[in-house]
Amino acid sequence: MTEYKDVLKKIGLNFRVERTKKRLSQEQFAELANVHTNYIGKVERGEQNLTVRKIVELTNALELTVDKILNIS
Repeated sequence: MTEYKDVLKKIGLNFRVERTKKRLSQEQFAELANVHTNYIGKVERGEQNLTVRKIVELTNALELTVDKILNIS
């Protein structure tokens, strides 16, 4: 059985991995996504509940596809 918190943590980790691959700081990512730096930190730690809309906005900011971020296997 999949736990909600585990899914958030995995999605957050995926965002962190992809952000660092692009050599972006959290501040730079936040600026690209038009959100506060604290929000990015919460996302990457799996503490922020994400709407589908926000997932799309964040993946677009990193120039990624949604399926890349939602790969939780």
